[in-house]
Amino acid sequence: MNNGVVYKSTGSWYTVKAENGTFYECRIKGKFRIKGIKSTSPVSVGDHVQFDIETKGDETIGIITKIGERDNYIIRKSVNLSKQTHIIAANIDVAFLLITLNNPPTFTSFIDRFLVTAEAYEIRAVLLFNKIDTYNEDELLEVKLLAALYRTIGYECLGISASTGKNVDKVKEMMRSKVSMFSGHSGVGKSTLVNTIESNLNLKTTQISNQHMQGQHTTTFAEMYDLSFGAQIIDTPGIKGFGIVEVDKEELGGYFPEFFKLKEYCKFNNCLHIEEPHCAVKEAVAEEEIASSRYRSYLQIIEGEEEHYRKDIYTNE
Repeated sequence: MNNGVVYKSTGSWYTVKAENGTFYECRIKGKFRIKGIKSTSPVSVGDHVQFDIETKGDETIGIITKIGERDNYIIRKSVNLSKQTHIIAANIDVAFLLITLNNPPTFTSFIDRFLVTAEAYEIRAVLLFNKIDTYNEDELLEVKLLAALYRTIGYECLGISASTGKNVDKVKEMMRSKVSMFSGHSGVGKSTLVNTIESNLNLKTTQISNQHMQGQHTTTFAEMYDLSFGAQIIDTPGIKGFGIVEVDKEELGGYFPEFFKLKEYCKFNNCLHIEEPHCAVKEAVAEEEIASSRYRSYLQIIEGEEEHYRKDIYTNE
């Protein structure tokens, strides 16, 4: 019996890195039923698995016999109309969102959806404000105010420049000994940053992203890479990155940390913070203790205004 981590999944074959560093092409033995998940593929990148090695003639293959318990996983809906989902990746330690003030603009509604998803998946989120070398004084102030807003809530924020390398060493430090993912609008500098972090990686993401933006469907798979400084990165070309988790209205407030802290002070314990009287969250918004942009994002999500977000959301460049 061997232990390893799945580095690539193509739906029928899985590339697994064993504890001794050897890579094996593996298949699944029998059918796996994972509790509560109807998935198109039971094994995903990042999974910890047990496998046996079988030799047939000159060929050595692995047979996956067990999938370890996951700390977390991220999913997207299957392309077809079934209720199935596709597990993109599992056991992610940190998800980075690249944000640009302009060229392209990253709106707070986009940031907030990313953070809701991170909270729902129980993944640490870090906001990276990129291209700070290109901003004038007023724009820099705007970035600082935006970062201050999210820091107050409890999120880690860092101003960086992927092109000049400013604070890239701090990003690398956050990644060390961890499995990371990067998300952001097309054009925010994701590829530039990843290739600055590890120049020989040269992730080819532009072409796939462009195909998606033209409305074509390309079947692609997530893949994990080892980095030279003791970190791993999961690249998800063609998959719309971090995705949007489906959240029940009653649960949504729990994924806004500053709302959750005030929930016990609402008159009704099932308060949705919309029209209910004596709502501590609405009072905090009125007193400017909670940012109005965050409350607007909450209302947009709860009212189901999301389709227009999906056209190029979280594409990889």
